[in-house]
Amino acid sequence: MAEQGQDFSNFSKEQQDQLLFMMLVQQHEQIGMMGLGKQKNPATDKIEKDLSSAKYAIDTLSMLERMTKGNLGGELKSYLTNTLSTLRMNYVEEKSKAESGSKSESNKNSGENPSEETDTEKDD
Repeated sequence: MAEQGQDFSNFSKEQQDQLLFMMLVQQHEQIGMMGLGKQKNPATDKIEKDLSSAKYAIDTLSMLERMTKGNLGGELKSYLTNTLSTLRMNYVEEKSKAESGSKSESNKNSGENPSEETDTEKDD
């Protein structure tokens, strides 16, 4: 794949469009992976989880998939589909972690511990 800022003049118009499309998908994939806490933010060199930015990237690529339906060649369609699948699976995983983390935090705050047996359960 071509690096950002590279001169595409050696490529045909179709090749240029394919490279630009792949770069666009890749940019949103990186935004998504950073938001999921799977990649460092290059500006801060830190892992920063932001599920709303990950959702933005997924929603943008989903729209792109809908808008280009029937217009992409096999390789580009597969690239977009695989990228979306990876982001969606990771999003579900991270969202579940966040939700279970907030549930256990609220249990701690309320003094409950779901793993401890209650007096009634011990008698059974």
